Amino acid sequence: MDRDALIAALSTALPEKLAAELVDDFLEIRSDVATNTLGRGGAGRFVESLVQVLQHLENGSYDSPPNVEQYLKGLESRSSTLGDGLRICASRIGRAMYSLRSKRSIVHKGHVDPNRYDLRFLYAGAQWAMAELIATVTGVTMDEAGRLIEQVQVPASGLVEVLHGKRVVHGVLRMREEILGLLLSYYPDPVHSREIVEALERRSAGSVRNALGEMWKEKLLHRVDGAGYVLTSRGLREAQQIARIYAA
Repeated sequence: MDRDALIAALSTALPEKLAAELVDDFLEIRSDVATNTLGRGGAGRFVESLVQVLQHLENGSYDSPPNVEQYLKGLESRSSTLGDGLRICASRIGRAMYSLRSKRSIVHKGHVDPNRYDLRFLYAGAQWAMAELIATVTGVTMDEAGRLIEQVQVPASGLVEVLHGKRVVHGVLRMREEILGLLLSYYPDPVHSREIVEALERRSAGSVRNALGEMWKEKLLHRVDGAGYVLTSRGLREAQQIARIYAA
């Protein structure tokens, strides 16, 4: 997930501080889903940041802290400069997320069931809101918007962990499954073969390169600039199936 690129895109329409807070709140929810961490406050902060974003887009300023329920309930029932995607859909999704955060046990540590499906819903709602903002209000190109939307829509999974700037693929997996899982964590950006070899350091470098060649022949991977690899649509489907096994 390219945090800096997401912030830069949103900053074309929002104050950079607000864009950074929204992205960081989104990434916290994503981390909670991937690590099965329940009872944290990322969802509430995300909705509060979303309200501030909508206020800024509508009025050029925002409240700190915002009155979440009052603003979202009123937004869909009055005229606004916001399009219906944000005015109606985002406001209703935001209210649903805030209700789960406030009324369910997800705000309390130590509760496991049924928090897992609550948390997944919160992440799905946050994904939708992020994608809609990128698609409708940012000033980036269509290609860049599409790339960022692909990133925020990738399922959260505990398959890949980042430790001291290095990615580790978990699980007892075959070589190709490790490669698919690793490339999913970068999708839709290509990854240089050197980085793939470094991430799979427990495998021999020659075996990794051979596997990349075979997967390219099978059209699971597309070769970019002769050295980088990105998942094809078929490779993406297989990678997502692997990731679901490790999803929270």
